[in-house]
Amino acid sequence: MPEAFIIDAVRTPVTRRGGGLSTVHPADLGAHVITALLARAQADPGAVDDVVFGCVDTVGPQAGDIARTAWLAAGLPEAVPGVTVDRQCGSSQQAVHFAAQAVLSGTAGLVVAGGVQNMSMVPIGSAMTSDPFSGSEGWRARYGAEEISQFRAADLIAAKWGIGRAEMERFALASHQRAARAIDDGAFDAEIGPYRDITKDEGPRRDTTLEKMAALQPLREGGLITAALSSQISDGAAALLIASDHAVRRYGLRPRARITHLSARGDDPVLMLTAPIPRPPTP
Repeated sequence: MPEAFIIDAVRTPVTRRGGGLSTVHPADLGAHVITALLARAQADPGAVDDVVFGCVDTVGPQAGDIARTAWLAAGLPEAVPGVTVDRQCGSSQQAVHFAAQAVLSGTAGLVVAGGVQNMSMVPIGSAMTSDPFSGSEGWRARYGAEEISQFRAADLIAAKWGIGRAEMERFALASHQRAARAIDDGAFDAEIGPYRDITKDEGPRRDTTLEKMAALQPLREGGLITAALSSQISDGAAALLIASDHAVRRYGLRPRARITHLSARGDDPVLMLTAPIPRPPTP
């Protein structure tokens, strides 16, 4: 059975809403990381069998199969196809899974996998022009008319496990501080392919404090979750090169890691953020 290897990986800096990458077309963000990836790996673009990219809200500049568009925007061979995957927040992870599965099946030898999202240009939820659940009789029979949102899910999870707002804010503050320290220490420099003069992640808030967090209003009435406890609106792209053992030998590639296990777990869609908790058994 073929093996699957990660040859290299590269990402743009992750910038905040309205930040350094906010006006860059998603195809150009994707093209940037693909070009940088192939250059780092010293791989022949013509040898790539497929391009698999994850993207949520594939409307506007992210519509029309952004994986294929990004590849072509990079000036790379038209003979190489591309496909875009939407598994919501796990879209780019799933792109890597599909790439590895193609390699492990023996149907592909070299695949570019990754993802792109310009949330400044394409706001979150843009593809949901109406409630996608309300018209389904089967959905209503199983889950009723409950609100389906990550904000509600986070509040329900906090209540279920007895996690208080102050505890979450202390964790959030420590997360910002650790991220800022890692940036200052150059921990991410090797994985970032700077986009023009944008070289650093913009997400960590160096000036935030527990007092500032405590002053924020909850996103839902009676809830605990605030903007300080939510994932940020971010812009960026990333790409990995996945290769079979045959492709490694044929093209003289140097693997960084072997892919040995792939898994995506589902769970209660109301408590959607609990999906990673039940760990599958190790084979």
